[in-house]
Amino acid sequence: MDLIKINQQLRSFSASEVIEWALSLDKQVIATTSFGINAAVMLHHVSEIDNNLPVVWVDTGYNLRDTYVVAEKLIKSLSLNMHVYSPYMTSERRNVVMGGIPTVDEESDHAEFTRQVKLEPFDRAVNDLQPEIWLTGIRQQETEHRKTLDIVSVDARGIIKVAPFFYWSEDQITDYMEAHELLSCRHYFDPTKVQDGRECGLHTSA
Repeated sequence: MDLIKINQQLRSFSASEVIEWALSLDKQVIATTSFGINAAVMLHHVSEIDNNLPVVWVDTGYNLRDTYVVAEKLIKSLSLNMHVYSPYMTSERRNVVMGGIPTVDEESDHAEFTRQVKLEPFDRAVNDLQPEIWLTGIRQQETEHRKTLDIVSVDARGIIKVAPFFYWSEDQITDYMEAHELLSCRHYFDPTKVQDGRECGLHTSA
C-alpha cells in the first residue's frame, strides 16, 4: 500500500467515509473499543455503517463499575456485534500473586502485567478473528507515539490500522457526543496506562 498517497487522500474524508473506505477493501475488518470516555463516538459510527462488524473489547477485569454499566447500555442500544476477551486469571487472584497492580517504575513487572491483562487477550482475538484491517479510535494528540502515525498505518503483524478520528479535536469529539446524546462513563481507569499520555501497549506491540 502507498500509505503516503492513501493518507493524503483520506485527510479530506469524513470519519464515516474513512470507515466505508476500509470496508470497501473487501478484507476481514474488526473494530476495537475500551469503553473508555467518549468511546461511543467510534461505536456509533460503526453501528450506523455496519452493525455486523466484529467489535473487540479486551476487558482487563480492572474496569470501574461506571464503565461496565455504560458498556452494557451501549452494547444493547447500538446492537453491537461484541467479542469480549478477558485474561485467563481473575483480577483478584492476580492482585494476590502480583501484590496489586505494578507501578510503571517496576518495568518488568508492569510489562508482564500488561501482557497478561491486555496483550495476550488481544492476541487471542486476532488469532480467532484473523483481521486484516483494524478500526481504532486513536487520535493524533493523545500520546507521543500516536503523533508518529497517521489515519492508516501498518503494525508489525501486517494488520492495516485505520483511525477514522485521527485528526479530530477534543471539541469535535465532545460536540459529536452531545449531538447524538451518546453515553459516556464519567470514571474510567486503564491499569496498563496508569497515567495520561502513556501507551497501554496495544498499539506498540505485536
